[in-house]
Amino acid sequence: MNSQRNRGRLTAAALAAMCAVAVLPGQAHAAGPGEYAFDPDAKKVQGARTNVEASTLDEGVPYRSTIKPGEKLYYRVTLDDVSAAYVSAVAVPGDSGPAAYGDGLTISLRDLDDSQCSSEKANFGSGEYARPVTAYAYRTPKEDSTTCQKGGAYDVLVERESEEGSSPAAWDLELRFLLEPRPRSGAALPTEAPSSFPSATPAPPAGQPRERSGGAGYSEATGLETGRWKDSVAPGQTRFYRVPVDWGQQVYATARLANSTDGTTEFVGNALTLSLDNPAQGHVTEASLSYSGRPASASLRPLPPVDHSNRFASSTQGGAMRFAGWYYLSVSLSPKLEKTYGSEPIRLELAVEVKNDAEKSPYEEGDAGVFGVTEQDKDTARKGQNQQQAAKSGTMQVIAVAGIGTGTVLVLGLGAWTLLARRRGAAGAPAAAGHRAPPQGW
Repeated sequence: MNSQRNRGRLTAAALAAMCAVAVLPGQAHAAGPGEYAFDPDAKKVQGARTNVEASTLDEGVPYRSTIKPGEKLYYRVTLDDVSAAYVSAVAVPGDSGPAAYGDGLTISLRDLDDSQCSSEKANFGSGEYARPVTAYAYRTPKEDSTTCQKGGAYDVLVERESEEGSSPAAWDLELRFLLEPRPRSGAALPTEAPSSFPSATPAPPAGQPRERSGGAGYSEATGLETGRWKDSVAPGQTRFYRVPVDWGQQVYATARLANSTDGTTEFVGNALTLSLDNPAQGHVTEASLSYSGRPASASLRPLPPVDHSNRFASSTQGGAMRFAGWYYLSVSLSPKLEKTYGSEPIRLELAVEVKNDAEKSPYEEGDAGVFGVTEQDKDTARKGQNQQQAAKSGTMQVIAVAGIGTGTVLVLGLGAWTLLARRRGAAGAPAAAGHRAPPQGW
């Protein structure tokens, strides 16, 4: 009786897990314009006005914070003396109102003597509308440098710039600190960026576009693979997707906005922005399009294949293609379209292509974390899952295996009890003896 009750509980748990992940490919958080889906595991942290009071960020842990116009906030990380380190900050303005060209934030990594390791700025550019934007700062070990090479505590400084007339509302921040795996011992890695790479934009993938809804943040970014994908995006909204790009591979992307169905032809400049960010949430590049009610498209410029040596590139775009992993695509539609075209979402097509066969990782053997592509990642992209759905899917598989294993034990146990009962009955019981109850505990 107890075993039947336990087996029923296990079956119910497995069914519950199956229901939890029975999600259509690409089905994500139905966020409205201006809403952002923070990582559900993010911890809240308060930025400090002085570096000696800064809170420490743990490696691999997502954090949430806030920053006001003109504020300069400190956080702290601990580095070793051999690993490349990355700290990213995603600015989340939400529905914070108007934004100017120069509005944005700068993140920098500094030693305790205030020597700057690196910095990067994120702003809204010529679109001049608030949307999630990201930047990262990093420390790269260099044999010919003494700046930022020692292990120990380092400051992370996040500064918000706000021009006159911009919204005074505070912005949310999503922060993350990552350490890159170390290269293989004795590996002869290049110390210069490749001098050239294939720069021709390929033809769009063949076939009809398939439906796949983007998420409302990096943690909800919907998996994509090579193909053509349909979605919808509303004025003021940003949709997130992610593509696994392995070592030696190149990624191409084009966004196409559909025509207006009511015949409106009002011109809106920088109506849509297509952005690409790397696995450490560092910004790579972006493209924009203007809209006048007719079909329009924007393509990312050709980028070099993912290579460890790209970190020596002279351009920011090339330098950001320095490791494998999930690369994030986001599509933002200007809120200015609402005045003329209304608030209803406009149909969107994304053409994505990943070219070249994967090459060997330069890291030591083992799990590369976010800086690698696994077979599970490729499967996640095929299924159109985001980070949370993929995790639930893995949990369901574990429960299913446990359920099968437990069921097998129960069947074997009941079979053994039945055989034992029959032998006892044959040895000393009358042929007409009644059925015995199973031993206590079965």
